[in-house]
Amino acid sequence: MASHRIFNLIDSVATASCRCPAHSHGNVLSLAAKKFASQSNAPADKEYAFEMACSTIRYGLGVTSEIGFDMVNMNVKKVCVMTDPYLSSLKPVQQTLDSLTRNGVGFELYDKVRVEPTDKSLEEATNFVRSLQFDAFIAVGGGSVMDTAKAANLFSCDPDAPLLKYVNAPIGEGKPVTVPLKPLYAVPTTSGTGSETTGVSIFDYEPLHAKTGIANRALRPTMGIVDPLHTLSLPERVCAYSGFDVFCHALESFTAIPYTERSPRPSNPILRPAYQGRNPVSDVWAVFALKVIRKYFKRAVYNADDIEARSNMHLASTMAGVGFGNAGVHLCHGLSYPLSGNVKTYIPKDYSKDHPIIPHGLSVVMSAPAVFEFCAPMCPERHIEAAELLGADVKNVKKEDAGKILSDTIRNYMLDMKIENGIAALGYTKDDIPNLVRGTLPQHRITKLAPREQSEEDLSKLFENSLTVY
Repeated sequence: MASHRIFNLIDSVATASCRCPAHSHGNVLSLAAKKFASQSNAPADKEYAFEMACSTIRYGLGVTSEIGFDMVNMNVKKVCVMTDPYLSSLKPVQQTLDSLTRNGVGFELYDKVRVEPTDKSLEEATNFVRSLQFDAFIAVGGGSVMDTAKAANLFSCDPDAPLLKYVNAPIGEGKPVTVPLKPLYAVPTTSGTGSETTGVSIFDYEPLHAKTGIANRALRPTMGIVDPLHTLSLPERVCAYSGFDVFCHALESFTAIPYTERSPRPSNPILRPAYQGRNPVSDVWAVFALKVIRKYFKRAVYNADDIEARSNMHLASTMAGVGFGNAGVHLCHGLSYPLSGNVKTYIPKDYSKDHPIIPHGLSVVMSAPAVFEFCAPMCPERHIEAAELLGADVKNVKKEDAGKILSDTIRNYMLDMKIENGIAALGYTKDDIPNLVRGTLPQHRITKLAPREQSEEDLSKLFENSLTVY
């Protein structure tokens, strides 16, 4: 039979494949052969394939200067440059505009992006874009800027679409993106979101006081311009909080359910979600990021002029972005969305005082010790390996202690980076927990990727255990 011949071919290649340490994370081809052999017996509702997608990346000191050449090479006549009010007067934006000017590319600057975007701020950005004719977009900033540019690109190319058409279910309709989008170049200025590599746009949906978003590969930036020089101006707290976003991206994608456990299987490949569950390729990126974090995170936070540390954390952000952009994240992010969406009066150091805000990386890491202790029984080996990658001594750790060793390791990093002591320090009390649980429940896109299922009581306990961390 043809299938038997294919099986033998895959198995033969696997037998001859590289055994060096860099490729010893399980025999992927052998697993593929076994998967192919058993596919006909797989449950009809379970996934059997994964896709890998990421933006093209250009990395290097000073590569922002090349962006004008790129626009000329694509025959772009007029580009929309998006950023936030704080960054609009700083070097990353100025270098981008200088490169466009030198190359004779017309542009309009939109510098009203809201840090932690809302449905209203996305609408304002989209209205600006719709009022003018652009050939391309350039986003210069953190995740808020890149996510706003993705949404503005989408809704300008589908001008009759209501906001909720593409927003993830159950809040929105979750329709696939079928309209062609304009080129989007992303120039990250923080080392955290990895948004330059993903097809995800996250925002606060104010009617529900919770974060949601749009997730589709069509939103991926055409190119990520990863220029470590931009990180040298990051304030300490911004560097710490955004670094914990990288930290949790890597940990969550590494411990998410395997892609073969996700259901339902899509009836058409266009319906396969961006977040698919962990797979052998996404693991490579997560492991890389965790190793970099171990070596460079603390140095990057406390030494603003340490170009080696900040360059490596900038690259780790991109690498973790490729990993979670395909595998997905789970409970740390699911619980973070109502935390940031229901912020009361908290305004962190080194951030704009315009409005209360819980920075995304801070909201994500607050529940991490509780989350990984909760999830560890489902895949203890993964949790122990993650703790070891982050520097823990795991020689005598038993499987039943996997959650504790990883949670303690996370707490040590949080202590080193002077992270606030739990969500109580952000203004929340036990009385707020029922509302926070309600804000988590609609986040099916990510909570269902956790290795352990959760009841409302479980979610409540996770928030309660996160009131204090130390």
